[in-house]
Amino acid sequence: MSDALTPDEIERYKRHILLPEVGGAGQQALKRARVLVIGAGGLGSPVLHYLAAAGVGHLGIVDDDAVSLSNLQRQVIHDTGTLGTLKTESAAQAIARLNPHVTVTRFDEHFTQETAPRLLSGFQLLIDGSDNFDTRYAAADAAETAHVALVTGAVGRFDGSLTVLKPYETDIDGKLNPGFRDLFPEPPPAGLVPNCAETGVVGALTGVIGTLMAMEAIKLITGAGEPLVGRLLLYDALSSRFDTIRYRRRKQTA
Repeated sequence: MSDALTPDEIERYKRHILLPEVGGAGQQALKRARVLVIGAGGLGSPVLHYLAAAGVGHLGIVDDDAVSLSNLQRQVIHDTGTLGTLKTESAAQAIARLNPHVTVTRFDEHFTQETAPRLLSGFQLLIDGSDNFDTRYAAADAAETAHVALVTGAVGRFDGSLTVLKPYETDIDGKLNPGFRDLFPEPPPAGLVPNCAETGVVGALTGVIGTLMAMEAIKLITGAGEPLVGRLLLYDALSSRFDTIRYRRRKQTA
């Protein structure tokens, strides 16, 4: 793919190009970018929509589920006409309608420790919008091993969170950035944390967190701003409150 922007792309992305923090160089970086998104559900929907609209040149989508009626309250990349369709197919169709300049690769399977190296190969950024701890730990381990930045988020009922992980790099003090296990040392016991199918979730909440995840991805790709590395952003929808918690790499014990 040529880095040069076509006249159509220049017109499409002109509001980006006007921003000094992005400009033509940043838009070309977005065009070159290859981003793998785990999940085409509540979080993955706004991530995919906004990255496609932003001009990310290649999006990979990992999801083996099909669209169901109960998904449509929050998974806005799908619609009534795609019920029963694989989510990767439905999402790819929506992206094609939104931006024909974006290439989509579908992976109709689970992201696991075993499949991770193959799925992540060739991608420069990983975004985890999954809804289970097994996938989150697999994504974190794979991204750290491959030296690929990871944007990860989670939602539940009226609360959400997100952070950016680059544990293979050092901070301004020369210390390694924290990894996922520095924030969450081990997954909770099975059944302790219920999923949204059991407790419910506000659909718009997934839009808030998913959009913030897309923003972090755009910052990482273009070099604009300061990504949420070593910071966990928390959102309480009921009180309309954002909080940020800083976290560090844990000291290794003998």
